[in-house]
Amino acid sequence: MASEDSLSSNPLLQNFEFPPFDVVDAHHVRPGSVLCCTSSYESEAELEQLEKTVEPSWPKLVEPLEKIIDRLTVVWGMINHLKAVKDTPELRAAIEEVQPEKVKFQLRLGQSKPIYNAFKSIRESPDWNTLIEARQRLVEAQIKETVLSGIALEDDKREEFNKIEQELEKLSHKFSENVLDATKKFEKLITDKKDIEGLPPSALGLFAQAAVSKGHENATADAGPWLITLDAPSYLPVMQHAKNRALREEVYRAYLSRASSGELDNTAIIDQILKLRLEKAKLLGYRNYAEVSMATKMATVETADELLEKLRSASWAPAVQDIEDLKSFAKDQGAAEADSLTHWDITFWSERLRESKYDINEEELRPYFSLPKVMDGLFGLAKTLFGIDVAPADGVAPVWNSDVRFYCIKDSSGNPTAYFYFDPYSRPSEKRDGAWMDEVVSRSRVMAQKGSSVRLPVAQMVCNQTPPVGDKPSLMTFREVETVFHEFGHALQHMLTKEDEGLVAGIRNIEWDAVELPSQFMENWCYHRETLMSIAKHYQTGKLFLKMYTRSSLLQEHSVQGPLVFVRSGQSYQIAYVHMYHRGSLKFATVDLELHTKYVPGGAESIYDVDQRVSMKTQVIPPFLRIDSSVASAIYLQWAEVLSADAFSAFEDVGLDDVKAVQETGQRFRNTVLALGGGKAPLQVFVEFRGREPSPEPLLRHNGLLVATA
Repeated sequence: MASEDSLSSNPLLQNFEFPPFDVVDAHHVRPGSVLCCTSSYESEAELEQLEKTVEPSWPKLVEPLEKIIDRLTVVWGMINHLKAVKDTPELRAAIEEVQPEKVKFQLRLGQSKPIYNAFKSIRESPDWNTLIEARQRLVEAQIKETVLSGIALEDDKREEFNKIEQELEKLSHKFSENVLDATKKFEKLITDKKDIEGLPPSALGLFAQAAVSKGHENATADAGPWLITLDAPSYLPVMQHAKNRALREEVYRAYLSRASSGELDNTAIIDQILKLRLEKAKLLGYRNYAEVSMATKMATVETADELLEKLRSASWAPAVQDIEDLKSFAKDQGAAEADSLTHWDITFWSERLRESKYDINEEELRPYFSLPKVMDGLFGLAKTLFGIDVAPADGVAPVWNSDVRFYCIKDSSGNPTAYFYFDPYSRPSEKRDGAWMDEVVSRSRVMAQKGSSVRLPVAQMVCNQTPPVGDKPSLMTFREVETVFHEFGHALQHMLTKEDEGLVAGIRNIEWDAVELPSQFMENWCYHRETLMSIAKHYQTGKLFLKMYTRSSLLQEHSVQGPLVFVRSGQSYQIAYVHMYHRGSLKFATVDLELHTKYVPGGAESIYDVDQRVSMKTQVIPPFLRIDSSVASAIYLQWAEVLSADAFSAFEDVGLDDVKAVQETGQRFRNTVLALGGGKAPLQVFVEFRGREPSPEPLLRHNGLLVATA
């Protein structure tokens, strides 16, 4: 047992305004988690006390419960965040040691019958209809969550359920660790410059910088050696620009087959996860795990299946034509592989086709998308749309890496309303890939410090974009620009909430297939003329990229006119293929649905077979045998794309060049989608903003799959 002195000095357990990310280490995890998760310390004691004194009222039920949940969320949020951005073997071992206690406490909390009965009493009370909608949503969410936590199960079934939850938590961590380790494991050192012909200076500089970090002290962009890894800023330039087809194939296969062989093989882990999820679903009385998942979403299994098929059928013929056009172009260029283009060729030849059509490539754009100018433009857009100021606040809060920035959100009167961290760059040795936003603390009346009426929300935004090379700032691809806008959309919904009930504030209690609405909505502004003009400036000269392009007929509502950079019309070719496969949404969502509805673990069909079968109807090019390096619920992205495209079309309807109308529509978006949090059903929130229920037509139109009406 930890001593009182060690507990009192543990940074995880202090009262703080901002977490002490700079000093938390692996050895702090064990005692910190004990305090949160076992009967030896405060949280367990608080839970026992609550169960003894609980009454069906806000002060006697919800407020003390929120304090317990908040303690667990904040401490474990810090621990899991550090594992994601600053992974070490010591931290892994500490988390693995205490994780069973954490899950045990969560289950104990989720299966508390006194708390469950108190919430049911509120729901069944004659005063139910006098509660505000946010409180009704909170009560109903807690009842549903408790049922999904297995409270209704008999003792032996509940014990089986709890064992499944423990094992799923362990497998999830191991899965992520294997992906990170497999990503780190691959290194391709190149010494002959002809092997990397076609790669631009920015990529060569990055590869040389990586080589220096691995002991090749004299590596330079011009002379090498060059080190290629599987993190996105390294992988993508190879796929886009390497003329060496064998190199593209080697890197593609390594990337797509991460954690699917050897000691890091996730195949058995995926199968076991699917097996346990099915068993969990059956214990809860559902036919499959997809039904369990959809129980907390807007969509049903049936509506998800219908939407996927609608998008697939609309995309198929255009996608076939896209590939035929690409083959014809490659043949015209004398490419030996023209008649047999495969997955490691598509990105390369797509980039060549874009160069041919628009006399521009993504590398040519990089100097015009420097991170500082992109952030300035993004914050300027936020001020226009939502009336907020984003101010640098570096030094106010401790950070986990010197590259991390800290910002304060201020209202029109200059008062702080929220804060957020931004960790932009790839660090493949310690940071998992991808991009995400998460809460640090949520807005809450109950958790307010003395002297204030509410605790302000704090968010964290994490990306894995191209780091600075030499004395240059981070020069971004357009996709990296989109990613920053995307994550900021998530952060805005967390930070601009007006909901004071902590358990439904911000992104909490928002159905998962609606939580992507603000993030995907923000991506649309990357193609807005005025927004582009504010971010697309050369990092040295400040000049715009002076090339003229014809507006795309299918995207004419908000594509760029005049002397500017990368226009959205550049997306008018291969949009169907990209939608079906390249960004993976349709294929992965369909695989996900198949695995969680029809797949039988240990049956005649393997997970590889499912992947292959789905690929045959969602990929124009024959699939490459592999296992996806994720078991993610991709379904929700499809419905969120419908919502976000329709939300952006509200701005198109009023005229994107009408600043006053855009500001008024932006305020309406802020006061509904961003402000109401999980205190109102997402469909109601959308209708409140849009004036009607969502339509898939704007998404199909934006993707060039539906002709715009006059």
